[in-house]
Parts: sequence; C-alpha cells; structure tokens
Amino acid sequence: VQLVESGGGLVQAGGSLTLSCTASGRTTAVNGMGWFRQVADQARELVATISWSGTSTYYADSAKGRFTISRDNTKNTLTLQMNNLKPEDTAVYYCGAGVRGTTQYLIQEREYDYWGQGTRVTVSP
Repeated sequence: VQLVESGGGLVQAGGSLTLSCTASGRTTAVNGMGWFRQVADQARELVATISWSGTSTYYADSAKGRFTISRDNTKNTLTLQMNNLKPEDTAVYYCGAGVRGTTQYLIQEREYDYWGQGTRVTVSP
C-alpha cells in the first residue's frame, strides 16, 4: 500500500487547510486510517483516526471541534479538514493505514502498517 499526502502549506492563524491522502496498491487490505503529526525531533502524535466504514472517529483533544476526518473508500482517499488553525498546529502531517484484522479506528502508532511521506503545515501568528 502506498500513501501520498497533499494539501499542506502556509496559512495564517484562524485559517483553514484541507489535507488529502490517496492510497494505491493493495487498497482492499486497508482498514483503519489516521492522521498523525510530528514537530522537529518530537514523537509523532495522533491527530485523528477513522474506522474502515467511516462511521467511527476519534480525535486528539487538540483537534476536537476544529478538525474533521473523513474517507471515501470508492476513491481510496482520506481527508482532514482543519479549521481555526493555530500556530501550535505547525507540523509535518502524516497519513497512516492499518491492514490487520480490525476495522476500527487506530489510536496507537504501532497499529499502523503504512505511512505517507508527510506534508508540511505551517501556521503563522
């Protein structure tokens, strides 16, 4: 499975961005998916995750009320709509996918099997 993110960029605080992740290859094996972010040398942290069906989602506290995760399995795409962005949202954002048995959302980084290359989001004050 290959994952390619797009949509990152520079935005002012209070603005919005939409990140997209397109999966290719053995996409029928993909179950839960999610977005993580990483700042400099810090650990990668969960932003949001979604079940295979799209009916169950989980958000980090920092994302609740501002970000929305969604997926379209017919197009093999995962989306993160980010509103009211803050400077502390500045990071490289990664799309991840799990291919093991569960179809639920995946909270732990170790539950993911594939990662994209990342897309940078910079939020200016």
